[in-house]
Amino acid sequence: QVQLVESGGGLVQAGGSLRLSCAASGRSLVGIYNMAWFRQAPGPEREFVAGISRGDGSPTFYADSVKGRFAISRDNVKNTVYLQMNSLKPEDTAVYYCAATYGDTWSERGMDFWGKGTLVTVSS
Repeated sequence: QVQLVESGGGLVQAGGSLRLSCAASGRSLVGIYNMAWFRQAPGPEREFVAGISRGDGSPTFYADSVKGRFAISRDNVKNTVYLQMNSLKPEDTAVYYCAATYGDTWSERGMDFWGKGTLVTVSS
């Protein structure tokens, strides 16, 4: 089992930056899990934001809506995954979730473990 805890959310003005962290416990992330960030604005579905591969973290994947503005990274020693968010827009406002998967899909259904989320609010 893996427990994931997100932190770093908050209120920021448009154009600002935030860095989200996802700390894992219960089992080492090294070489085992692909890791991802999803987000959910008011509505039923979670949207894939970014993903990072197991091991050395290459390759990474991004939703078109965040490409060039967000960067995902992982520190296997600290068992932590990060999401650096720059040039934030009001439409980035959502609850951001960290997720881990044994598999090689980046879909919501493909994730095996989820954190409880952290709220990011971007004001205009």
